Amino acid sequence: MTPFTTLHSTAVPLLRDNVDTDTIIPSREMKTTGRTGLADGLFSPWRYTDVTARTPDPAFPLNKPQAQGAQILLGGANFGCGSSREHAVWALAEYGIRCVIAGSFAPIFRANCIRNGLLPITLDRAVVDGLGWLALDIDLAAQTVSAAGTTHTFSIEDEPRQMLLEGLDAIALTLKSLPEIDAWTAADRARRPWVYTGSPA
Repeated sequence: MTPFTTLHSTAVPLLRDNVDTDTIIPSREMKTTGRTGLADGLFSPWRYTDVTARTPDPAFPLNKPQAQGAQILLGGANFGCGSSREHAVWALAEYGIRCVIAGSFAPIFRANCIRNGLLPITLDRAVVDGLGWLALDIDLAAQTVSAAGTTHTFSIEDEPRQMLLEGLDAIALTLKSLPEIDAWTAADRARRPWVYTGSPA
């Protein structure tokens, strides 16, 4: 994954509560089991006036001219609720979103973000509401969001923060402990050789 350290981008406001994963990427748009080919279907019920023809709705925030190239999305409470489909995060990431700032997140969606290199930031709803269309500076190491001369701090657990800063998925994070794993395995093999395939009885 691409490490997340700092980000400078316009923040696009989608300030609706309970945005579920079926709206982020409807099941009919999930035509692949991989992580690509999903961006076109992102928010398709809201993004298009005609989904089949892919006719953009000019009123939808991501379709506005000032949203082009933006990498930060603002959301309301309980963002990413509904099914646990990882495709919702994959679609956001493929579209170019690197960070979602919301009043709160559905826990599974938040975990999926972290495991796919997308930073979920929780801030007070009143703060989130005031960030729309501003140019934000996000510093993950400092855990800050800055805009218009004001800085807000956010919290994130040590392990997710490390995964994002270093661009690690869960397997890569585990492999950082490989020397300790190998040492434990060698010691255990010496203590209990009968447990290991190919070891003498």
